Amino acid sequence: MVVGFRTHSLLRLPFSSSFSICSKIKAFSTTAKRVGTHNGTFHCDEALGCFLISRTSKFHAAQFIRTRNPQVLDTLDAVLDVGGVYDPSRDRFDHHQKGFDGILGNGFTTKLSSAGLVYKHYGIEIIAKAIQMDEKHPDVHTLFSAVYKNFVEAVDAIDNGINQYEIDQPPRYVNNTTLSSRISRLNLKWYDTDQSPEKEDQAFQQAMQLAGSEFMDCINFHAKSWLPARSVVMECLAARKNVDSSGEIMLPTRSCPWKLHIFDLEVEMKIDPVLKYVIYQDDRNDKWRVQAVAVSPDKFESRKPLPIYWRGLTDDHLSEVAGISGCVFVHSSGFIGGNKTYEGALAMARASLLA
Repeated sequence: MVVGFRTHSLLRLPFSSSFSICSKIKAFSTTAKRVGTHNGTFHCDEALGCFLISRTSKFHAAQFIRTRNPQVLDTLDAVLDVGGVYDPSRDRFDHHQKGFDGILGNGFTTKLSSAGLVYKHYGIEIIAKAIQMDEKHPDVHTLFSAVYKNFVEAVDAIDNGINQYEIDQPPRYVNNTTLSSRISRLNLKWYDTDQSPEKEDQAFQQAMQLAGSEFMDCINFHAKSWLPARSVVMECLAARKNVDSSGEIMLPTRSCPWKLHIFDLEVEMKIDPVLKYVIYQDDRNDKWRVQAVAVSPDKFESRKPLPIYWRGLTDDHLSEVAGISGCVFVHSSGFIGGNKTYEGALAMARASLLA
């Protein structure tokens, strides 16, 4: 037996239901790579990091070993979230050591956790395989940044104790629905009668599966929905002055989630002045909508809401006040309004620019 080596866990992904424990190092295959992380209470970053590394060619059939024994860790092919070493040349991915300040770069400044470290060095390969594209394809690199921004970065920030907002006031509400929160709840409870290493490792396997499933869902969404929509919005922004000479009104050529892209593309395409309104046809009927663009992706406030004297009005009354036929409604906050025709919606947007 290895002194201080609490348990060896064999986790085979993607999402295998098999789970076996070996108490002796000689029980492991001599050919399979071995990846280590710490035992005891687990967190989202090492659960995700272990899943990510299992998706690489180098570690696709890896055996996962949970221990804090430095002598055992030194024998392993990769080590995540334990050991006090960050050395990608040896696949050592810890972030707890004094002086560590690693970031992804490319505009991202959040300190990396073990998940972010694995993603930094293997994310391109993982995404390229997932969408079956060459690693040099520009779409792979676009998705690499998007998946980090919309999934991995939050895991890094939460594990490193980085507040989402730079304010001293407490949050207005508690959010315990994050991936990190849900993985934390998979740890053994204090009142569980079975606190064995085997039970703990089974819980960690669940954590890897949960993190991995949501990570792959994120890639799937961004590859199949986000990326094609980005191309549509880019084309529409380029053609915005064909809609109105101000360049502040956009007309999507097809229904797509345009809100996800406007802010990044405005910067990338150097849009000036920035967009104020988007006109689109309601998917549920043949009426049209004019929506004010928010001040930022995470805010409800609009850059230029529809006129205050329109808000809360409907139908003929609204048409009379606005001086525009076919009006249907304007929301009480002014973020959206409706008209029976495209021409009417465009007139509402143009009038709002001048209000």
